[in-house]
Amino acid sequence: MGQAPKLPDLDVLKDQAKRLRDTLGRQGTDINHSKALELIAAQHGFRDWNTLMGVIGNRPPARSYNIGDQVIGHYLGQMFTGTILAVQTLTSAHGRYRITFDFDEPVDVITFESWSAFRKRVTVTLDEEGRTVEKTSNGVPHMVLS
Repeated sequence: MGQAPKLPDLDVLKDQAKRLRDTLGRQGTDINHSKALELIAAQHGFRDWNTLMGVIGNRPPARSYNIGDQVIGHYLGQMFTGTILAVQTLTSAHGRYRITFDFDEPVDVITFESWSAFRKRVTVTLDEEGRTVEKTSNGVPHMVLS
């Protein structure tokens, strides 16, 4: 059986079923939505959709990102507060989101003492823990939300 932390959330699974049904329909194989859900469950290693739902329902809720949320964190080592302007769930990368932030105060993204470059708006890809995969040369994620 699959492991719960690696499973996408319910909306992503339902979207996968819808896309599967649409793709098969274009290829001449019509299936109903229920059958598509069963096939998605099997693809993730479960015997049926109900078993998959039982596992998803028992796992801790993933962090959610919503437009307008006020956030606090660090970006390239600089503390910031700001607002989420846009959120896109990346279906090709489970548990990843492309998010645009508007910082309350611009953040200097250059560590060199005699030069500065301030950013007030940035777009990054975050995981469910609020961290970027990309890291600085010292191994720290570009952004970490508190």
